[in-house]
Amino acid sequence: MKKLFCFMLVTIMIFSMSACGGGNAAQTPSGNAGASTVANDPKVTLTYAEVNPLDTIVGQTATAFKSKVEELSGGSITIDIQASGVLGSENDVLDTMLGGGDSIDMSRISAFALTPYGVKKSVLLSIPYTFVSRAHFWNFANSDLAPEFLIEPHELGKGIRGIFYGEEGFRHFFTKKPVAKLEDLAGMKLRVSNDPIMTGMVEGLGASATVVAFNELYSALQTGVVDGAEQPIANYKSNAFNEVASNLILDGHTLGAIQVVILDASWDKLTAGQQKAITDAGAYAQDFNAKLSESKEQEVLAELKAAGTTVVDVTDKAPWTAACKKVIDENTSDQAELYKKILDLQ
Repeated sequence: MKKLFCFMLVTIMIFSMSACGGGNAAQTPSGNAGASTVANDPKVTLTYAEVNPLDTIVGQTATAFKSKVEELSGGSITIDIQASGVLGSENDVLDTMLGGGDSIDMSRISAFALTPYGVKKSVLLSIPYTFVSRAHFWNFANSDLAPEFLIEPHELGKGIRGIFYGEEGFRHFFTKKPVAKLEDLAGMKLRVSNDPIMTGMVEGLGASATVVAFNELYSALQTGVVDGAEQPIANYKSNAFNEVASNLILDGHTLGAIQVVILDASWDKLTAGQQKAITDAGAYAQDFNAKLSESKEQEVLAELKAAGTTVVDVTDKAPWTAACKKVIDENTSDQAELYKKILDLQ
């Protein structure tokens, strides 16, 4: 009887230890443990600048990024999106970030926006008529080349680094007067940002490049300071440019390649777990953007046509490309091998 009692006691103890061990494993799987650890990291708020409204492709991408960061960080990171250009134009934002200011931690920028600041590789993403299709761009963005483009500003000591890529559709010209062919742009004052490649492209097409801040573009079109400008289709509509320049010609001179950048100082104050949350959320947002962009663009184009916008499709881009040969050659000759790698990804 005594032996039976001892056997039963040992069996109960072994079962209890096994149950406790299994219980602990079930309660703290590795993924949840990591999330729990990041949630306990010091709270930080990152201010994210976006020049466009939140209902645009880039605005929705920012919102998706914010939600995923806050989820993956367990709430230890808050992304404060300041949209619709309230913190200034892309150049204003970059001047603040690269000038040592700490009021803006992150920003979505056009790839070409880094050109005036001496970032060389990203120049190649804004060369006219480089990407022949969206698939071509995404072949690049998901290639082994992309990370070296994102890290270049940091390596050059600019104080920022890229987190992820996206796109907002091909960029097209829109004008106050009807434009049916390349020659119709001759003599027109077309708005450009402070970017030498865009200026060279517009001049190559026979128009006059006129620098106007993005947040002043609507009034500049309205008052005749400029005769036209260029934007991706979704941004054209969301900023109501069709109200003052209702002619859209689909020349697709560049794909609206974007990247989200973060201050090195802001990155460095994050814990390793928080940095991983930012990186993983960036990968999620990049995939989100890829799925959203094309469908959104087609939807907006149909809405514009229904609203009376005159839309002209350019079926032969050879004359447009030829007109831009000078600016293409001048801005790729010193990185010819790298540029060819991009072209070969189509």
